[in-house]
Amino acid sequence: MGEKWTTAHIPDQRGRVAVVTGANTGLGYETAKALAERGASVVLAVRDAGKGERAAARMRGDVTVQALDLASLGSVRTAAAALRTRFDRIDLLINNAGVMHTPKRTTEDGFEMQFGTNHLGHFALTGLLLDLMLPVPGSRVVTVSSTGHRIRAAIHFDDLQWERSYSRIAAYGQSKLANLMFTYELQRRLAPHGTTAALAAHPGVSSTELARNLPAALRLPITWLAPLLTQSPAMGALPTLRAATDPAALGGQYYGPGGRREVRGHPRPVTSSQESYEAAAQQRLWAVSEDLTGVRFPLAGPERNACPAAPRESPGRRGAGSPA
Repeated sequence: MGEKWTTAHIPDQRGRVAVVTGANTGLGYETAKALAERGASVVLAVRDAGKGERAAARMRGDVTVQALDLASLGSVRTAAAALRTRFDRIDLLINNAGVMHTPKRTTEDGFEMQFGTNHLGHFALTGLLLDLMLPVPGSRVVTVSSTGHRIRAAIHFDDLQWERSYSRIAAYGQSKLANLMFTYELQRRLAPHGTTAALAAHPGVSSTELARNLPAALRLPITWLAPLLTQSPAMGALPTLRAATDPAALGGQYYGPGGRREVRGHPRPVTSSQESYEAAAQQRLWAVSEDLTGVRFPLAGPERNACPAAPRESPGRRGAGSPA
């Protein structure tokens, strides 16, 4: 597609059910709003149901709210059970919600907050809903990562919960790297079924509430420079929307802004870090995530040769700037 991809390219979504986490504000709000305007039945899966209802009231179309706190596996299970009661199919699961650069604290289940919310909460939610998606041709799981997956990022299998030391930036990077590794491993396992695809996206550097936890030394300069360095949440949501709805999008693809260093611009396929494509680490993370959450996916383990390969270096490969 030579022209710039916008919401005008979203196909008719009537008859489709979309669940969007963190959809009461920012990127999630814009994602849900665009899907609803194209006819999808959209569920705003949000921690604060009151804020969700107010957000739903500002949208046009079939929009409902489901309480979901990704920092609580009990809440994830309750929300999944409620969605299973309400729907017999899900076409789109958009794993968008997240926290960024939080001070050191833990989830209800004792996980480091960023890893527990951004990765483990979405891992559990996806596993609990996936059997509603597998029978649906064209269904997709889209997980939102970040350019932060490149910044001081590694999966610290020897200290996943940052109990020995803590860096809010490195912990965020680990959680966003985990989002990508989960996507690639999920796609490997989905491939034999041929109905559901897993994709990832990142918003570039968007002006959202995520930056509220940045240290003051970084927050003030970024606030001053925001008009030059960031794009709106509506633009930041486009990579997610393209991954979710573009008929040409393929399982295992990663979408981000097409501008210089993937900071801003219209969405296109991009590549992630070499670390994110390491199959052995992906599968180890999957096994650890199953153990930590107690959620088992209705999918067989993959064949080794089904692993999505790391693409060759391409223009725009390296992201930069403060992640959103």
